[in-house]
Amino acid sequence: MENLAFPPGFLWGVSTSAFQIEGATSEDGRGPSVWDTFAPGQADVACDHYHRWPEDVALLTELGVGAYRFSFAWPRIQPTGSGGPNAAGLAFYDRLIDALCEADIAPVATVYHWDTPQPLEDDGGWLNRETAYRFAEYASVLGERFADRVRMWIPLNEPMVTTVFGYAIGEYAPGRTLLLDALPTAHHQHLAHGLAVQALRAVGASNIGTANHHCPVWPTSNAEADHDAARRLDALLNRTFSDPVLLGAYPAEIEPHLPAGYADDLVNIAQPLDFYGVNYYEPQGAAAPGEGNPLPFELRPIEGFPRTTNDSPIVPAALHELLVGLRDRYGEKLPPIYLTENGASFDGVHDQERIDFLDAHLRSVAAAITAGVEVRGYFVWSLLDNFEWSKGYAPRFGLVHVDYETQRRTPKDSFSWYRKLVRA
Repeated sequence: MENLAFPPGFLWGVSTSAFQIEGATSEDGRGPSVWDTFAPGQADVACDHYHRWPEDVALLTELGVGAYRFSFAWPRIQPTGSGGPNAAGLAFYDRLIDALCEADIAPVATVYHWDTPQPLEDDGGWLNRETAYRFAEYASVLGERFADRVRMWIPLNEPMVTTVFGYAIGEYAPGRTLLLDALPTAHHQHLAHGLAVQALRAVGASNIGTANHHCPVWPTSNAEADHDAARRLDALLNRTFSDPVLLGAYPAEIEPHLPAGYADDLVNIAQPLDFYGVNYYEPQGAAAPGEGNPLPFELRPIEGFPRTTNDSPIVPAALHELLVGLRDRYGEKLPPIYLTENGASFDGVHDQERIDFLDAHLRSVAAAITAGVEVRGYFVWSLLDNFEWSKGYAPRFGLVHVDYETQRRTPKDSFSWYRKLVRA
């Protein structure tokens, strides 16, 4: 923590998402999501946040953060993905947001964190252009109800993950394996983002941005073929999701895989943003494809670094590279940045490894600020240990340990460390 200084007004927060912590998947009118179908029963309780939210707000207050990033559960608001809102779902978030405001913790709301209502998926999900319009209607419902209290809005979290992990390789819900034929889902999510930004602003919401997953892509050798593979993978993982919203264009490598008429949507997609959210965990290695590989690259692990219990390489310098690279690529088109997710999986309540991870990554953020990158805030992933998607409950990312048998919350050493940092 020594010599770790940030500008006045820097926003400190933590992040969670609805499906990972709420539980209560069939209570009070909530409908099924794609994740309920993909991982049936696995998050029916999760962290039981739906019932224990007062305890979790008390933890946030003890932590002393200025902001809490959470997500609305789409099937809790619109059980079928369209139509009138579910009153009980709205009331739950009313209670949560009011409690945050009373504690002087800014509510930072993610409208969508991967929990598409199953009826929409049955109609094609993000492969269906109409889902973008249903999403804008959903965002409008939320804006009308909560615009007076939510301080920052994030329409979609990490559309890359939905496209690549959900539709291309099938590791996440809805479990499709379309490879590059999944790219129309990226475009339809972008359209949903642009329409939602407009819908939110139309009902009085302000301070609207995004939260994109970003990772530096490193070739595994100096060979030209490996550098070309890295460029193509970078286009898929990074530029496909930042270029359209910031520049109003797609990378040339991606254009052949997009739906007909996509260019007509770019004016709606490239809405002015108040901030740009960056979720960073690790860099990614790339090499030229081997014989029989239908993709123009192969994924390779980054070697030579310590690893988390989630088997992720710990490379704080890559975060500095990423932030400076965004500034250099987008220049004046880049809004102020918030690190909307950064964290790591480690076991135990005495988690010095997590403290070291956060300290090192925050030093990279501070160095990027010194280099002229406008970073205004940092959110740790995550407040609580939680359901980590396809890996279940084994990875523990929380500042607070959760005993899933008893739901007992125990602040870890990293919780105390972060509290001291925030208060300093």
